[in-house]
Amino acid sequence: MTFYIKLAAAGLLAGGALPAMAQDAQLPSRLAMTTYDVGSSGYAQAVALGKAISDGYGVSLRVLPATSDVARLLPIQQGRIDFALIGSEAYNAFEGTEAFAAPELGPQNIALLAGANSSNCFTLALQGDTDIESAEDLRGKRVGWVVSSPALQANVAAFLAFGGLTWDDVEKVEVASFGASWDAFLNGQVDAITSLTTTTFATQAAASPVGLSWLELPEADTEGWDRLQEEKPQFSPRSATVGPGLSEDAPVECAGFPYPVIVTYGDKDEDVVYNTTKALQEQFESYADAESGLRGFAGDLQDFQWVVPYHPGAVRYWKEAGLWSDEAEAHNQSLIARQEVLSAAWDALSEDERAEGWDDARSKALSEAGN
Repeated sequence: MTFYIKLAAAGLLAGGALPAMAQDAQLPSRLAMTTYDVGSSGYAQAVALGKAISDGYGVSLRVLPATSDVARLLPIQQGRIDFALIGSEAYNAFEGTEAFAAPELGPQNIALLAGANSSNCFTLALQGDTDIESAEDLRGKRVGWVVSSPALQANVAAFLAFGGLTWDDVEKVEVASFGASWDAFLNGQVDAITSLTTTTFATQAAASPVGLSWLELPEADTEGWDRLQEEKPQFSPRSATVGPGLSEDAPVECAGFPYPVIVTYGDKDEDVVYNTTKALQEQFESYADAESGLRGFAGDLQDFQWVVPYHPGAVRYWKEAGLWSDEAEAHNQSLIARQEVLSAAWDALSEDERAEGWDDARSKALSEAGN
């Protein structure tokens, strides 16, 4: 399914004036963005962002849902799509891990425009009547395995690792997509699936006879967090107050990182990236309340020292906004240097060598470079 957002031109055709529009950001007449399945929080967020930009600048923005990590990024590399609104697969693409370790892929030259740092988080969604009280209790339980998304598979692996478990300690239930994992959840086919606390699927589950609860990942369990971050370095402890059953008085300790993030490739036109980043901030109040995670795109909530570098066009905007620090610049340059190390290590291998030895070559290259 493709969702098109277009500014109605009836008033113009009838000789009337178009509504007043922001004049600062100068955008192309058409933009396109990939994101997650219809029904996911990512899809809802992409549509809300697109509508705000469309209404503000008379732009046609196309939102294309895609079911796999690779499918959300390769159209950008190929020049057919401008941006992707994604999650932790941004880290995997940058590093050349998981799905991007395939011989025909490797480390991707991706870069950020912005990320949402909200009061939600990732953890495992559990049946409402569950007897699972900690990650250790997942042993022997039925856990959703999203076939199309190694990033989501790795999320679960990290949450299992928190409790000293692996996929071998649970019953793996294969599902075709993130949306399908919630179908399995509602049908009672799984005991736990990975999710963001603010996805619309979670709201539906909480209102269903199945009910909903969330797996706690206590920050005080430092050994658990060490194991989790071995699997998913992009995660850090967060107390979530937004999502079904959650509030300031009833938070859940879980795993957070900027989600979603808006990315493109490093060779994307700098002016387009600059103006899109600017537009996202100029139109912030137009979309911020459309979906619970979108307020995390506020400029003062940006994490400029995450695990993927910012695009030069975005850096230009954030500097003008007075939010880019010397520390952010140093961190960004270190990530750009890391990207160069990864790319060189990948290019030095034949396709056969990539298939057999990329993990070792990657680790060696990063170690020799002091990373």
